[in-house]
Amino acid sequence: MAENILYFARTLRAAGLPVGPGKVLEALKAVQAVGLGRRDEFYWTLHAVFVNRRDQQDLFDQAFHVFWRNPEILQRMMALLLPDITPAAGQRPDDADELSRRLTEAMRPKGDDGREPDEKEEKQEIDAALTFSNQEVLQDIDFEKMSTAELAEAKRAIQSMRLPIMEVPTRRYQPGGGRKADLRATLRTALRQGGDTIPLRFKKPRRRHPPLVVLCDISGSMSRYSRMLLHFMHAVTNDRDRVHTFVFGTRLTNITRHLRHKDVDVAVEKVAESVVDWSGGTRIGACLHDFNVTWARRVLGQGAVVLLISDGLDRDNAEGLEAEVERLHKSCRRLIWLNPLLRYEGYQPKSLGAKALIPHVDDFKTVHNLESLGDLAAVLSRPATRREEGMTRWQKAS
Repeated sequence: MAENILYFARTLRAAGLPVGPGKVLEALKAVQAVGLGRRDEFYWTLHAVFVNRRDQQDLFDQAFHVFWRNPEILQRMMALLLPDITPAAGQRPDDADELSRRLTEAMRPKGDDGREPDEKEEKQEIDAALTFSNQEVLQDIDFEKMSTAELAEAKRAIQSMRLPIMEVPTRRYQPGGGRKADLRATLRTALRQGGDTIPLRFKKPRRRHPPLVVLCDISGSMSRYSRMLLHFMHAVTNDRDRVHTFVFGTRLTNITRHLRHKDVDVAVEKVAESVVDWSGGTRIGACLHDFNVTWARRVLGQGAVVLLISDGLDRDNAEGLEAEVERLHKSCRRLIWLNPLLRYEGYQPKSLGAKALIPHVDDFKTVHNLESLGDLAAVLSRPATRREEGMTRWQKAS
């Protein structure tokens, strides 16, 4: 039984649940304490140990019935081979299929070397996971629904991404065909050449891309997306200068120094060591207050562009959030809110946090797959006046 629980924990980990050696030991102790008298008690004992969030429950339920031999699960697994035409009312399309897809991939037989069996073997396995995706198909797949192989491919694609931000004129000038006379250059030319006439030299404002500040939510509801976006932030940080990155859950953490490592694995490891509130609650108002008081004057100079990555769910009932986001909006050139929930057509900002954020953002975009990251690059590469593109359909209606 102990070995079976160990293999079951490995299956959950391969399917995407955060299961480590500590939870395996806790599961063994829990089963010893409860006993093996009833199947439902065994189910809820393991559920109490391995499931931390509501979105993990369906995956655990499927893995438990498949691993511990429930014959009724065969019908649900066979449904993967048939197209899903009409989803149930109130259910998001492909939710059950995607969860089973990860589970099927995690439970596929592996060889002694950890690889899948050779295709030339006489015994053929029907793989319902359908994990192969070319680059074009991969663009549209939600990060939450990607398989392990697709996540690895997406990370490689993110590392090659570039984020072109429009250049803006600065207060400094450079020689060129501008309309303002450069008196110093004119006098130097006159002294060097002599003569009766003094040829005028002109200068134009020097253009430079503004600083980029990223504020990323790493709470439990954003954990799957924030881990993928961490690779995107690493690519942006190593592609240009003046990029400042912060993550927040219940507290604010500056991870800019860690993301400057060229090796993305080393950078992610250092971020994981420094962040203590990963996959916890969210206190957006308190974290923005810390940013405005401690970091705003340091990193928001010269018209910085701010990316706020969050789903707008706040456990403090948006206490003080509207005042802090208004202050942040007035301190930067452009405030862009990236919300993965916006991918749903029926999304409405009904939470208190979303209602407080909506009036003070210049752009409201989704960020849930590679295509949305490409759209973000297109938005930042073109100039836009404040509030011109931030007028969402909810703001227009009001």
